[in-house]
Amino acid sequence: MKVAAIQMVSTGTLSDNLQQARALLQQAEQAGAELAVLPEYFCLIGQRDADKLDIQEPFGSGPIQQFLADAARELGLWLVGGTMPIAAARADRVFNSSLAFNLQGACVARYDKIHLFRFDNGSEAYDESRVLDRGAQPTRFALPSRDGHTWQVGMSVCYDLRFPELYRGYARDGVDLILVPSAFTHTTGAAHWEVLLRARAIENLAFVAAAAQGGTHPNGRRTWGQSLLVDPWGQILAQQAQEPGVVCADLDHAQLLQCRAQLPALQHRVL
Repeated sequence: MKVAAIQMVSTGTLSDNLQQARALLQQAEQAGAELAVLPEYFCLIGQRDADKLDIQEPFGSGPIQQFLADAARELGLWLVGGTMPIAAARADRVFNSSLAFNLQGACVARYDKIHLFRFDNGSEAYDESRVLDRGAQPTRFALPSRDGHTWQVGMSVCYDLRFPELYRGYARDGVDLILVPSAFTHTTGAAHWEVLLRARAIENLAFVAAAAQGGTHPNGRRTWGQSLLVDPWGQILAQQAQEPGVVCADLDHAQLLQCRAQLPALQHRVL
């Protein structure tokens, strides 16, 4: 199954971001991708955290969700819309939600980011809890591929990557492919991005697809990029350092089964 991780440098203008995303998704479709994954905050990286509140949508309706549904249906792609702000119970909070759409443009899965990023090194400071409510549970969905296999896909977002117990749960559920749409900062990405992604693939003997924000945004924020796809042995299949682009690779289900047969570590768990 060919998978595309879409790398973007999103701005504070929703229409521009949707236009950029559509062009990159068309490239993914032309490359033969069955599944395309947009990065975290693909629809907006604003001047302030609270800008997310201005474009929030109730789950099930709204222009961003309609954009994703239309793109999936018109391009014939399974599409995961990195993240977008979905309305929460409190007016001053939203969920950072990743939505999966099938070939007919129907939303088949919703994952609300569980772990909320906080970082302060004296010169950079982030605290997602100021505007986000945390999600409550992992989410996975089944993707029937043209290769004849039904892939079990586990959803996660960015900072979740630092919490291996989430992915171990997916491994127990038989997940084959882990998605990690992200907007890692340049500082933390340089230190930890690749090693964490490869570790999640190796320890769970699963493919990993990580679509990232990658560049300098109009608000001055600098994101790490390096969108990549990793195989169950921890080898990088494809990647791109910075700037918008489409990172594609073929994921071989037979390789997945071979790795798990040769090294049956998932069967050896005692906890």
